[in-house]
Amino acid sequence: MHIEPGVVDGAKMVFAYGTAAAAAGYSLKLAANDLKFANIPAFAIRAGLATVGTFAFFEVLPHFSAGISEVHFILATTLFLLLGAGAAAAGLTMGLLIQGLLFAPTDLPMFAVNMTTLLVPLFVLNALARKIVPEARAYVDLDYAQVLKMSAVYQGGVIAWVAFWAIYGQGFGAENIQSVLAFGAAYALVIVIEPVADLAVLAAAKGLRGAKAAGVFTPRLFNAA
Repeated sequence: MHIEPGVVDGAKMVFAYGTAAAAAGYSLKLAANDLKFANIPAFAIRAGLATVGTFAFFEVLPHFSAGISEVHFILATTLFLLLGAGAAAAGLTMGLLIQGLLFAPTDLPMFAVNMTTLLVPLFVLNALARKIVPEARAYVDLDYAQVLKMSAVYQGGVIAWVAFWAIYGQGFGAENIQSVLAFGAAYALVIVIEPVADLAVLAAAKGLRGAKAAGVFTPRLFNAA
């Protein structure tokens, strides 16, 4: 997802700045929670990995225009499962910023809009993960149905926010609504594809169980709650 400049503009951007500021504040809270279980260097490594991953998702993986926005394979659920909510939030923010600075400076005016769209679904995912995943199960032991639910939470949130920004910025005109529906239909494919990638990554992570390298991942990846 990448909402183009002009979809939201003028005075309406004030709300976007407010939501982005709130998202940044909550991201700091998640980071503080992560630091209760890890030291600063370990968290910095996870945040760095999440940043590199986000940048790669935007620039390396296939992406295409669909309706009001672009469809990107943003594997935020993968980042969440491997690195934790705080590191994932930091990585999504920094990856989006670096992508804008280096490759798409014309998108920078929409940074607050796109930041909100990426982060708020992550916060919802973090809250609902406790209900989706039993406390006795580590993330590496998840099955497809559980990962699918988590992907649906995050990607569904992205679709909802893109629809909100489009209608907030451009109204309920027939062309705008059709464009929103086209984006939603195309982006829904990610909900089906992402769990396959997540399970492949989790299967690979099982091999690191007990290894020293496991320290760079969120403790929840290998341990029950």
